[in-house]
Amino acid sequence: MANQKENRRTRIKKSIRSKVSGTAEKPRLSVFRSNTGVYAQIIDDMSGKTLVSASSKEIESKGLNIEISKNVGKKLAEKAVSNGISTVVFDRGGYLFHGKVKALAEGAREGGLKF
Repeated sequence: MANQKENRRTRIKKSIRSKVSGTAEKPRLSVFRSNTGVYAQIIDDMSGKTLVSASSKEIESKGLNIEISKNVGKKLAEKAVSNGISTVVFDRGGYLFHGKVKALAEGAREGGLKF
């Protein structure tokens, strides 16, 4: 069962990545969600470099919920804006745009990122 879920997410992720690519002007905001944390990074795919990253491990709280995901999005946006990044392309990483992934996106928008 778990293997089928992972294979499904991998298929969806490949489909998304064939359409979404980050450039220096408009980098890609990539999301990874695990059972214990949520991680986000802004990537320039042309040079293959991570420009900014944030995770739930940086936030001083136990567990993972929607509020923590929203705070990760705000923290990422704060770092990005300080590095001169204002617009990004959102890559949900094969996850549904729902719950923690949606909360992270809303937090990033509140923090000043446009996508």
